[in-house]
Amino acid sequence: MLFEDIYARIFLLSITFWNVFVFFNMYLDKRNSQRDLRRIPEANLLFKGLLLGAVGLYAGMKVFHHKTRHLKFVTGVPLLIVLNFLEIAFLYYTYIHLSARFV
Repeated sequence: MLFEDIYARIFLLSITFWNVFVFFNMYLDKRNSQRDLRRIPEANLLFKGLLLGAVGLYAGMKVFHHKTRHLKFVTGVPLLIVLNFLEIAFLYYTYIHLSARFV
C-alpha cells in the first residue's frame, strides 16, 4: 500500500507543508499589495507553484482574490496543477521501480 510506506507519508506531508507555505505567500503578497509594501515577484510565486505548490497557489488565488485578473495566473496555475500531478506520478513511478530493484 502507498500510505503504509513511511517514505510516501513523509513525501505527502512535505508536499502538504509546502502548499501551505505557498498559500501563505499569496496571503503575504496580497497584504503587501494593499499596504503598498514590497511585493513577492510573480515569477517567484509561479516558480513555487512549479515546485509542487500549485494547489496552494490556486487556493491562495481563490481565497484571497489575488492575481485573479492576471492571465498568466488564471491559465498558468491550473496547468501547473496538472503538471504537479504528472511530477508526483513520475516520482512515485520512479520510487516504486527503484525500490523494487533494491529489495
